[in-house]
Amino acid sequence: MASRLSHLCTLLFTILFLFSPAPIAATSSSRAASRDTICSGTPHPAFCRSLLPNNSSGTIHDYARFCVTQSISTANNFLSMVNQHMKSQSQYSQSTVYALEDCQFLAAINIDFLLTTTTSINSTESLSTSEADGVLSFLSAAITNLQTCLDGLQYWPLSSVIANDLSPYFSNGTMLYSVSLALVTSGWASDTSHGRQLTGEEAIFFNGKARRFLPWPSEILNRDRNSLSKHTKRRMLQLDGHDVEVNDSVVVNPDGTGNFTTIGDAVAAAPNGTKAGSGFFLIFVVAGVYQEYVSIPKQKKYLMMVGEGINQTVITGNRNVVDGWTTFNSATFAVVAEGFLAVNMTFRNTAGAIKQQAVAVRNGADLSTFYRCSFEGYQDTLYTHSLRQFYRECDIYGTVDFIFGNAAVVFQDCNINPRQPLQGQFNSITAQGRTDPNQNTGTSIHNCSITAADDLASSNFTVETYLGRPWKNYSRTVYMQSFMGDLINPAGWHEWSGTFALSTLYYAEYDNSGPGSNTTDRVTWPGYHVINATDAANFTVSNFIAGDFWLPATGVPYVGGLL
Repeated sequence: MASRLSHLCTLLFTILFLFSPAPIAATSSSRAASRDTICSGTPHPAFCRSLLPNNSSGTIHDYARFCVTQSISTANNFLSMVNQHMKSQSQYSQSTVYALEDCQFLAAINIDFLLTTTTSINSTESLSTSEADGVLSFLSAAITNLQTCLDGLQYWPLSSVIANDLSPYFSNGTMLYSVSLALVTSGWASDTSHGRQLTGEEAIFFNGKARRFLPWPSEILNRDRNSLSKHTKRRMLQLDGHDVEVNDSVVVNPDGTGNFTTIGDAVAAAPNGTKAGSGFFLIFVVAGVYQEYVSIPKQKKYLMMVGEGINQTVITGNRNVVDGWTTFNSATFAVVAEGFLAVNMTFRNTAGAIKQQAVAVRNGADLSTFYRCSFEGYQDTLYTHSLRQFYRECDIYGTVDFIFGNAAVVFQDCNINPRQPLQGQFNSITAQGRTDPNQNTGTSIHNCSITAADDLASSNFTVETYLGRPWKNYSRTVYMQSFMGDLINPAGWHEWSGTFALSTLYYAEYDNSGPGSNTTDRVTWPGYHVINATDAANFTVSNFIAGDFWLPATGVPYVGGLL
């Protein structure tokens, strides 16, 4: 990861609307309010006042719509400027070109997110819980995407021409997106909850139906794997009484007996623009080691990729920053398509600890799920980049910041295995990257097991391992009801640099077990908390990622609330 810039915001806004749901304006959001009143509740009041028209009759909805419209214009202008520099790419180093390519990609996605947001908020002053959660996720991701572009460009010595041309867009664009998020949060999301809390046995029942899950997907693996392509469209996979709809399927087999010999070709053949609720396109990947760099682009929505098991179906690569790649594009496997589902697969980056940042999986896909998958790398193994994500019964291996990013993500029933780093390094499991106090993002680790990987357990030198450190100013990570082995340093958490973010971060622990879970000697930072069940419930599947609205269609088991 590159430069860790932060935004200077008041301490008042270090708590997301999950904890302080009061609207920005003191009056009803449907009532007119002054520009000064509206702007006083944003992270950038002076910028907000300079941006908004001085219209005393405007409501928070009016001002929010205005800001999002301005954001679309800014995003288009930014993309045009990046495109201009790409025309002169022969003047730049290869690493700078890679960073500009990242910016092109991210800016285009931001335009989509902002247009979708406009469509949602222009037609109504009231959104359902799921709609509001989606809008806030898109605006949160827009901020993350712009920051990711900046991080990539600043990792290497930056051309003064690029810096002069793009710097105003980074500064003003970030503030504009931030003000838009604050106003939309207050206008449309302040009165919605993130679903109801489900606990215990109730979480196993959904819509009145009992859900019992056997190892997924036994129905597929009991079939002749190469006959899957003969499936009729829109059939149901029967997963122990739970239906998962599949509208078509193909098989990847290197021996030529399937539909494709590479995963990339199968992805290219998948349909574009599949709608939510219309079923998955299934790619079944036969056991083998696939030395491919796989990307699931945004148009390949609701794609399901199923392997034959961890360490059986393996996708591997070795891109890394030492060899000139950005962290963002070092990923062996990258996905941005909504509704992606992966099952029974291993994803590796084999660059090794000596090559620094080297991503196995980068996930920027909304409503994405990984079930019974393994992620293997060293520094920066799993990049939970943005939007809403869920990981169940997965294995994650790494060393420095090996679960990082700025998604709203829940890990449930996963094995988190720190490895042996380079001598002189320490392990940090998480490096969460929240940069704005209104982003609905963070890392929730629920009912997981944190134990040393074999190489760390037998290490011939001492290695300190920590639960996380603050990559960005509003870093937010919560460990709940998880087992922590004795590898965890008693302090629990490590600073990034001096006192950076120690007051604005939100780190919390609840009801953990094991020798590493004792909080007696934990850090005493203002942003660190030992929380109760009420606070912990905010970070459950049902509440934090609105999982009850989208996870049942995947057939993947989950517990919506606390255990």
